[in-house]
Amino acid sequence: MMTGKRSWAGTRQVLCFIAVSCFANLISGQIRYRIPEELKHGAFVANIADDLGLNVSKLTARRLRIVSGASTQYLEVNLGNGILFVNEKIDREQLCGLILTCFLHLEVVIENPLELYRIEVEILDINDNSPTFLRKDIFLDIVESALPGTRFPLESAHDPDVGTNSVHTYRLSPNDHFILDVETRSDRSKFAELVLDKMLDREQQQTHHLVLTAVDGGVPKRSGSILITVNVLDANDNLPVFEQTIYKVSLEENAPKGALVLTLNASDLDEGSNSEIEYSFSSHTPPRVRELFNVDSHTGEIRVKSTIDHEEMNTYEIYIQAKDKGGPYAIPVHCKILVDIIDVNDNAPEVILTSLSSPVMEDAMIGTVIALISVTDLDSGENGQINCVITQEVPFRLQSSFKNYYTLVTTAPLDRERVPEYNITIMAIDSGYPSLSTNKFIFLKVSDVNDNAPRFSKSSYTVYVTENNAPGATVCFVTALDPDANQNAYLSYSIMDSTIHGLPSKTYVSINSDNGNVYALRSFDYEQLTDFQIQIQAQDAGFPPLSGSTKVNVIILDQNDNVPVIVSPKPRNGSVARHKLSQSLHPGQLVIKVIATDADSGQNAKLSYLLLRATDPTLFNLALHTGEIRTTRRLGDRDIPKQTLLILVKDNGQPPLSATVTIVFSIMENITDILPEISNLPENAEQNSALLFYIIITLGCISLVFIVAIIIVATIKCHQYRNNAHNCNTAVGNCCCIQHSNSADILQTSKTNPQVTTNPKAPPDFLEVGGSGTVSQAYYYKVCLTPESAKSDFTFLKPYSPGKPEGGTSTSDPDGVEWKGYSPKRLNTDVSTASFNSKVIKFRKWNGDLSSQVRYLFGQS
Repeated sequence: MMTGKRSWAGTRQVLCFIAVSCFANLISGQIRYRIPEELKHGAFVANIADDLGLNVSKLTARRLRIVSGASTQYLEVNLGNGILFVNEKIDREQLCGLILTCFLHLEVVIENPLELYRIEVEILDINDNSPTFLRKDIFLDIVESALPGTRFPLESAHDPDVGTNSVHTYRLSPNDHFILDVETRSDRSKFAELVLDKMLDREQQQTHHLVLTAVDGGVPKRSGSILITVNVLDANDNLPVFEQTIYKVSLEENAPKGALVLTLNASDLDEGSNSEIEYSFSSHTPPRVRELFNVDSHTGEIRVKSTIDHEEMNTYEIYIQAKDKGGPYAIPVHCKILVDIIDVNDNAPEVILTSLSSPVMEDAMIGTVIALISVTDLDSGENGQINCVITQEVPFRLQSSFKNYYTLVTTAPLDRERVPEYNITIMAIDSGYPSLSTNKFIFLKVSDVNDNAPRFSKSSYTVYVTENNAPGATVCFVTALDPDANQNAYLSYSIMDSTIHGLPSKTYVSINSDNGNVYALRSFDYEQLTDFQIQIQAQDAGFPPLSGSTKVNVIILDQNDNVPVIVSPKPRNGSVARHKLSQSLHPGQLVIKVIATDADSGQNAKLSYLLLRATDPTLFNLALHTGEIRTTRRLGDRDIPKQTLLILVKDNGQPPLSATVTIVFSIMENITDILPEISNLPENAEQNSALLFYIIITLGCISLVFIVAIIIVATIKCHQYRNNAHNCNTAVGNCCCIQHSNSADILQTSKTNPQVTTNPKAPPDFLEVGGSGTVSQAYYYKVCLTPESAKSDFTFLKPYSPGKPEGGTSTSDPDGVEWKGYSPKRLNTDVSTASFNSKVIKFRKWNGDLSSQVRYLFGQS
């Protein structure tokens, strides 16, 4: 027996047929091996790597594995050399029972790419079991009147081996009265019947002892024996008779216990107890049949005793004997019942997930193999025909590779952001009636691919930051969203390169690359920078990385951080501004205007003027919003000659900021008292102060003559052009039009050749009127309307020197000469026009193009 094992271990037979059918990138085939049972652990079966043409070095990487439907892993593969070896000792009798051909079905699964090979390993029987009898002795009662040829069925021996290793024949020990007849059943099993060859004579020999030996066909042969004791009885003339020698019936599997299979009816021509028949199983009825069926000894009814399974056996042979009660010498007769078990659809399909590739990339191409599925059904015929379907609307379908094998493949592009995972239900349903089904759930995850760029909720943001912020303060925070996962959704924020007032934007702000918080790198000043724009980019960590961007408009909000600055009047030689006033000022006449500026904006730059302290509060009135200081009454002799005003200028911010100026007015009796006090002259004029004194008087006279000429011309033209209202300046409040020819006639008497020129050294918004005369030094005058005045007064200020810049927009100078309240309608010709020819008068723009008006005045086109 050991020699036989070594022979099988040393040689293997490969039944080489490979049934190839390729579907959806799946290479499949079938290989068959034969090995004997009872091989030890590690015994060589085959070199599966060579047989399949696989590279041994790649077996581990491709995850080669054996998938078996059995609960025990009998065979295994050495991934180091590709050898298929015995993992567990195989007992064919335990694995397949009495089935003649025993197969172990395996699947070899290889991935990358996915391949499947079916392997059938036939387990060959070895003669490792001897025939055995259920009992040690057989007792037969044979009437002495039995005729030669009478048969007596004997108990069959049981041998778990199959084929030639099972019971091959029976032998009977030598005797004078009996011979042995060996018969073959439909399943090729053997049974023996004892045949009376020579009539018995009870008087000569009452008991006969025979030895029945069962011999198998293995090498070496094995055998088992049983002792037969024959008791010779007196004769019972008539034997029971069955209607048929062989009965054939059909029975559905899973028939309920007690279900009637067949009712036997044997007859006996004797009378009395010799005609009463008892039914029983004959001695050579297999034990399994005795477990499944029961025979009623009186009625002959054969009923189901236990659950019958078609998948276990589809045909049973029942041997029944009938024996009358004719005493101990009654002879039994026998019949055979063939029970055909009809298959019932009582087994639901079984779905086995052989291989699964999870997770699957969301960019997997259509037709990618996801899983390998096998289905089985223990039923037969239509009851075992299986159809597999997917019960949901999913982007997958089942594709049949070969019988009872399916591959799960993709049918549409996957999108993890829309559906991150699938719970696929596969239903296997057979073709029986009623049909049975089984559901298999496959949980499949979709792995992420970097196919989504980060996206901000808005294409642009507007944020407001108050100026004077602390460096490092948070300006804003932006957040982008990326529907991808893991590294593909990890975002990094950065500021894109740009410039702000010529400097890189990264010198103004910085950003936290992890959370998108934007911080200021410097303190912003609204007076220098009112707004700026940066562009922020969010980039993920995928490969290749994707990015998105947004614009952030940063608006700087003003803060009240600038104190009002008083630009006029300017303090001279200290903190006090001094100004000369004539005692002849009229009530309500503009004395001076306090002009202040504030670098802030909005309410922070809205200024108000307050009179904090005054020598005589009843003498002057200060306009709250314009800063104009006007007289409230005439100046008298009793008024203090020096009047001091302390003026507060404050803005409307919170908290408000303020500045003060002190103005000291010196009240003079007449204008001649004012002129000698002029000291702030240009350096070239101080060289000849006497000449300057006369020049100032002359200029004043010329100015009066000029105003008188304007009034006269205006009065004449108003009568002529009364209907031409569109030529009048309504902002001034006077309806007067100037004619070119009249103004020229008036000025011709002054022997003056006036010219309107533009001096590049003069301050902006001034016009120069020049003439020829004996005085070589030129002076500049301002002629303008009083700001925010309702009287449309002309204001004549001090001479202006091109060499000295103008000090703000003040309408008076403490050291200049000032006349107030001369309306064009009331202006007197107090100054002769004869001195006009040698002076230069400078005009500020007034309600339009003043240059053209001046040219009209002087008769020039």
